Amino acid sequence: MPSGAPKGENCLVDMDSKAGDLFSADEAQPTGTGGAGIMAKLWLPKGFSASMAKEWIERRRVSIRPWASFVDQRKFSKPRNFGELCQRVVRNVDTYNSNYTFIFLGLILYCIISSPMLLIALAVFAGAFYIIHLKSLESKLVVLGKELTVPHQMSLAGAISLPVFWLAGAGAAVFWILGATLFVIGSHAAFRELEGSDMDELLMEPV
Repeated sequence: MPSGAPKGENCLVDMDSKAGDLFSADEAQPTGTGGAGIMAKLWLPKGFSASMAKEWIERRRVSIRPWASFVDQRKFSKPRNFGELCQRVVRNVDTYNSNYTFIFLGLILYCIISSPMLLIALAVFAGAFYIIHLKSLESKLVVLGKELTVPHQMSLAGAISLPVFWLAGAGAAVFWILGATLFVIGSHAAFRELEGSDMDELLMEPV
């Protein structure tokens, strides 16, 4: 029987072309707006891209003060009064903001890694968001006459995964992260002596 399906070498060529469509990096857009292959579905929400995150991290990394100086115990002392404490906190937060940012991210990472249930909850949230977003790419998702935007999709995914987050004790984890961050950063900023340039600026300021 005659058939329209390709045979022999033509079939191999056809399959190769389809594989190229599926995994071609040229057609796969990071925002999920272009390409028809599998790689095109490895999307990121509109207005955000991996390059933006990489650029943000790189800026923070470049502006980090040396960690050896950051934790040098010889440069820690008790503030003489409340005014000096406030000056230290303001100046040190401005000086070491990138170091503090990475400390905050490290505490979040530690909290997630040390809690298997929290990892499962995040996986459920990411999976729900991924599925919802894929459905929105295939056809518009409309609820109560309004199309679901990316923030709405994230909210819906959060609602779906809320029971898992509750079982994982996400609320306690958030309070632990905030408390640990305030304690670590606050203690460092209050007891870390100001750099020489900061002291000169303070002496030059009019009283």
